[in-house]
Amino acid sequence: MYNGKKVIALIPARGGSKGVPKKNVRLLGGLPLIAHSIRSAQASDYIDRIIVSTDDEEIATIAAEYGAEVPFIRPAELAEDETPDYPVFEHCLAWLDQNERYRPDIVAHLRPTGPLRTPEQIDRAIELLERHPEADSVRSVHEPDKTPHKMWRPEGEFMVPFLRDTSIAEHVNAPRQLLPKVYATNANIGIVRYRTLMEKRSVIGDTVVPLLVTEPWVDIDTGFDFEIAEYLLTRRRTKDGNVSGNGPNENPKRSAP
Repeated sequence: MYNGKKVIALIPARGGSKGVPKKNVRLLGGLPLIAHSIRSAQASDYIDRIIVSTDDEEIATIAAEYGAEVPFIRPAELAEDETPDYPVFEHCLAWLDQNERYRPDIVAHLRPTGPLRTPEQIDRAIELLERHPEADSVRSVHEPDKTPHKMWRPEGEFMVPFLRDTSIAEHVNAPRQLLPKVYATNANIGIVRYRTLMEKRSVIGDTVVPLLVTEPWVDIDTGFDFEIAEYLLTRRRTKDGNVSGNGPNENPKRSAP
């Protein structure tokens, strides 16, 4: 709870994964991938409940072993390749309202594919949302290696600038320092108000506050991403002197992931 507001973490984890089969239960740093998101939520100072929404019984069992709630199995039609985020949120919140008369004020969207997020980042994002009462949500972002001002899109047999910025002469060749700053979202964190979800039927809304992530991050989609994440986790644990945390029953407070 933060400022008297109920806060839940929602971790969506479907069983199907074409890029990496059984991705959400594959081991990373000695833990199933989904356990890293559960651990970071458990170590947050503000999250009251951690709910995993999954269509897969194996994921449900592992999530429960690591301390998350799995109060329902998500319907298969809400776990397809092209299922957007909002129906998953809607289903979870409707279930909680109908079965428990429970309505959170804030929902933290923690994708399993962002295992390098920290509890401190989660709490900073929640604090940031509350400092901006006019905001609908907070999204974790980073400065991308490539700006869209230097990107192209195909047009017939040729290509044209992806952006048509007439205020900057030949912006596709301009020095990066002269181009507008841009952010790209990543898999670490999304914090959204309950009212945004209900009134705007969106997990983002219209007024979004950025949480700039400067620490190493990864968005796991391929086997190579697992290798990168393994290296970064090992480096973090060596730096912090943290070599524990492989069991489902260990206390993760302020040591996750």
